[in-house]
Amino acid sequence: MATGASIEAKGLTKIYGEGPGAFHALGPIDLTVKPGEFVSLIGPSGCGKSTTLLLVSGLEPASEGTIAIDGKPLTDPICDVGIVFQDHLLLEFRTALKNVMLQQQIRRLDKAEMEARAARLFDRLGLAGAEDRYPWQLSGGMRQRVSIARALVHDPSMLLMDEPFGALDAITRTQIRHDLEMLWLETKKTVLFITHSIEEAVGLSDRVLVMSTGPGRIVDEIVIDLPRPRPAHLGEYPEFSAYAQRIYATFEKLGVYQFH
Repeated sequence: MATGASIEAKGLTKIYGEGPGAFHALGPIDLTVKPGEFVSLIGPSGCGKSTTLLLVSGLEPASEGTIAIDGKPLTDPICDVGIVFQDHLLLEFRTALKNVMLQQQIRRLDKAEMEARAARLFDRLGLAGAEDRYPWQLSGGMRQRVSIARALVHDPSMLLMDEPFGALDAITRTQIRHDLEMLWLETKKTVLFITHSIEEAVGLSDRVLVMSTGPGRIVDEIVIDLPRPRPAHLGEYPEFSAYAQRIYATFEKLGVYQFH
């Protein structure tokens, strides 16, 4: 099993375009994620959260600054990563299992080993029995679980998640949050998690990084000291309310929330 990778970014900045019409989307920010750590980025829409994820994955080049993965400078898209987006992006003409096994075909990995991993992931994510169903036969939560299995089946050291539960109902979000935490506790992948949800950020993370309005900068870092696994109803911890209030207060100072 792959161990978690470290992420270190310094002076990370992204500017789209040039000249008077250039759009300053992000930074500069410094970002450090330790191996096996679960870190969330939370902030208002347009603050550069998703841009940060694309830069860390190597899918977008930084305008300024540097990124190192396990101490090695990032110069190209990385292969040792799983990515989950808000849209499940499953292929409608492939079954759930064949969507997951797409990783095996693209990467030319051992088929038997990948099938065994897929079976374990389907079991851990509550997908047993859904292997031969097509995406249109699955609920929204099940489709997103398949996308998580697809992101993990090749045993990457790092998992990047961009609002993965954003399109799900509240009950499904709570259950899949719990399932993700349990899977992370078993595998200890390094996770960079993008969310708008304070409950998700606090409920899942070792640290929460709060971002400002665009161009996004990291304006607060909160270490989450709650026992794991965490319950569905975080409100039973008084510490949760304190963490949530700190984030709300930061957003209010930034003008994201205006309570009058």
